Amino acid sequence: MNRAPYLLFDLDGTLVDSVPDLTFSLNRLRSEANCPPLSQQQVGAMVGDGVKALVRRALGDKHYSQQRLARFMEIYAQHLLDNTSCFPGIEELLNNHSPERMAIITNKPYQLTIQLLEGLDLLKYFKIVVGGDSFPQKKPDPMPVLKALEGLSARPEQAIMVGDHHTDIKAGRAAGTAVCFCTYGVGHNDGLATEYTAEKATDLLTLFPGQALD
Repeated sequence: MNRAPYLLFDLDGTLVDSVPDLTFSLNRLRSEANCPPLSQQQVGAMVGDGVKALVRRALGDKHYSQQRLARFMEIYAQHLLDNTSCFPGIEELLNNHSPERMAIITNKPYQLTIQLLEGLDLLKYFKIVVGGDSFPQKKPDPMPVLKALEGLSARPEQAIMVGDHHTDIKAGRAAGTAVCFCTYGVGHNDGLATEYTAEKATDLLTLFPGQALD
């Protein structure tokens, strides 16, 4: 690519470490259901397929309900910025690329995504933000990726989907983009090969240097 690529980022486990706040919120919910707490490692393994899947995994079918899903959203909205922060090097990476060439594509609900990005002063870096409820389908379906590319006026071959979960790889592949898998996150690649691999967040600075912007 002659120019810096269009970068399409997953959020949780890729740009930010949100597991501590997700763990706190899920354990508050589990406490209300008289369930013992989960570890951060356990919660990390549950992340990546959207909030409904997360809460169902955390509670199990026996305790899951729409009311408890709504209750989790309420708890998490109050605590999603308590301990969540960017991985090392991420803000430098974002500063080196134009917002016109970057998007967020997450399975996190859109309003919570915006709240988190605003709280961490990251929203300014992205022209397009796609949440898990922005369209009828979410990752691993390619629809969110294709919609983000449309918003960026970019072709799939100009873009790289960057994420820490097999849903990111599958969505990028199906949409026709290259993919960078972030092994430092909480997800897994489901045995799928990718063009790029980042073992730590700072590796993204080397893989996609961009150029310093005024």
